[in-house]
Amino acid sequence: MSTRKRWQDLTAMQRLMTVVMGTIQIGLLVAAQRDISRRPEGEIRGNKRMWRAITLVNYVGPILYFAYGVIR
Repeated sequence: MSTRKRWQDLTAMQRLMTVVMGTIQIGLLVAAQRDISRRPEGEIRGNKRMWRAITLVNYVGPILYFAYGVIR
C-alpha cells in the first residue's frame, strides 16, 4: 500500500521540481486562457468555451490549444 508523502518528506530537489512544474503548468494555463480571451472567434478552431474547458487539462490542454486550436 502506498502512503502519501508530505511536503517535509520530499528532498530539496523534489520540492524544487514540484514548484517548477507547477509554475510551468499555471503559466501555460494563464497564457492559453488569455490568448482565448483576446483572440477573435474566427481565429480559433472550434468555439472558445470548448477550448477553455480543454485548457484545464494539465499540460496537455494548453499545448493542444496552441498546437491545433489557433488558426495561423
